[in-house]
Amino acid sequence: MKEAVSCGGVVIYRGKILLLFKNYHDRFIGWVLPKGTVEEGEEFKETALREVKEESGANGTIMSYIGDSEYEFNIPDDKVCKTVHWYLMAGDSYYSKPQKEEFFSDSGYYKYHEAIFLLKYDNERAILDAAYQKYQELKKAGKWKNGAENKFSKKTR
Repeated sequence: MKEAVSCGGVVIYRGKILLLFKNYHDRFIGWVLPKGTVEEGEEFKETALREVKEESGANGTIMSYIGDSEYEFNIPDDKVCKTVHWYLMAGDSYYSKPQKEEFFSDSGYYKYHEAIFLLKYDNERAILDAAYQKYQELKKAGKWKNGAENKFSKKTR
């Protein structure tokens, strides 16, 4: 069995979550969170930021580590056990452009109840749930940093 490590991000901008739609030769079709493989010499946070940017075109700022998920898949003559480390990220806009080379055909920002329904995999739904709870905690504490959410503090209203 081979082991692989990836990192990804749950990007939230103004309360909405970034998702990517993948269609790999009509065999793998569904909405997913951006993630990808750690390159040699790269820190996990760097991988997460790079992969979000490469796969979606979106810029993010890491706000918190969420946790990891694990899954297995088969390749010719072997099995891969993959661990994905997830980060909660504050987006800087609603901009996204799916990376066609990775078979992403669409992207967008969705409300939590839409995103949780659209995601293809249970493990990504669990990560989204944990990330959204952390987002709400940070926002309530005045520690969330993106878009218009922090343009006007309570003191200036």
